[in-house]
Amino acid sequence: MKVFRILQVSIRALTRNKMRSFLTILGIIIGVAAVIAMVSVGEGAKQGIQKRFESMGTNLLFVYPGSRNFRGVATGFGGVNTLKPEDAKAIEEYCDAVLATSPSISTRAQVVYANKNWNTQIQGTGEKFPEIRNWNVIEGTYFDETHVASAAKVCVLGYQVRQNLFEDEEAVGKTIRISKIPFKVIGVLEPKGEQGGFFNRDDMIAVPFTTVMKRLRGVDYISSIDVSAVSPEKTAEAQRQIEELLRERHRIAPGADDDFQVRNISDVAQSAAESTQIMTILLGSIASISLIVGGIGIMNIMLVSVTERIREIGVRLAVGAREKDILLQFLIEAVVLSVGGGIIGIIVGVGASRMMKYISVFQGITTVVTPGSILLAFLFSASVGIFFGYYPARKASRLDPIEALRYE
Repeated sequence: MKVFRILQVSIRALTRNKMRSFLTILGIIIGVAAVIAMVSVGEGAKQGIQKRFESMGTNLLFVYPGSRNFRGVATGFGGVNTLKPEDAKAIEEYCDAVLATSPSISTRAQVVYANKNWNTQIQGTGEKFPEIRNWNVIEGTYFDETHVASAAKVCVLGYQVRQNLFEDEEAVGKTIRISKIPFKVIGVLEPKGEQGGFFNRDDMIAVPFTTVMKRLRGVDYISSIDVSAVSPEKTAEAQRQIEELLRERHRIAPGADDDFQVRNISDVAQSAAESTQIMTILLGSIASISLIVGGIGIMNIMLVSVTERIREIGVRLAVGAREKDILLQFLIEAVVLSVGGGIIGIIVGVGASRMMKYISVFQGITTVVTPGSILLAFLFSASVGIFFGYYPARKASRLDPIEALRYE
């Protein structure tokens, strides 16, 4: 009851100077709003990256050509062509932790249909590519094992290519020319969008990898192998089995460097998530500086308030108020300012996060407001009030009653 009474007195004292109180909490409002908005940007980026990796496929690993050292000169990763289609087949056959594989080889080519043309990536894949990459066919079908074995001139269009060449016209069943070679369109892939902001995954055409090898590039090797493990828990085991198998198939001596590399997409996703987490902490830390500035403003105004109310403090002490009562009153005033500013700041911060998607400068940025960021900002604002309000409150409680009553 006593604390409630002191709270009433504190609010009454603050409302005497409404404009000064508002300007004091303005720094807290800006600080809390900035913390919530910046953390929401970082959290949105983190979730956006996770969704992109999930859309690439589950339990995914990539096998790439490695490096070779020729007379002291290292070629670098991918500098030699060490992968063959037989390697992909062996991985799927002999590695228990592997569910499926898809050889991959790509090139770029001019694609022509009627009076339209488009330069795009031609991605040679295996028949299990949609399963591995979690990429559905929305029109027609994907090519099968017989198409791959015969290096058939069939293709499945990425959604962007389908729109550019056919617009509203039916695509399945039509014939397009890739590097002047006729290909029959048998399907269209669902739209996937950009890959981490670097390229549009829908701007591609999938064809059997054997077709790219024999008809478009004239080579006997592949560029990489897409691998799907049987479960997320088995990706590390699948990576180990692949490395052991390829070392044996490529006759790599013990202690010698691999001529291939295996990348686990979950490790890449984890590294990306850690990077965005660091960015979120950095953005939140920068925004929290304004909270500290707001706290200094509270301390400044509370010191001014103590100076203005010295005689009032003296009267209270003279009629029996204890030091802790004066301390509590001024401390509550500081906390009311910071908590009030924190509540308003939360509303402004959440609103600003929601409004970002409607502002052209922030288009493409996803914001996610989490309960944790709201709680963190609120607790930080309350702590600022206690920390920066304690010194003025302590100064008020230590005043000498006689000197305070004589103060003009």
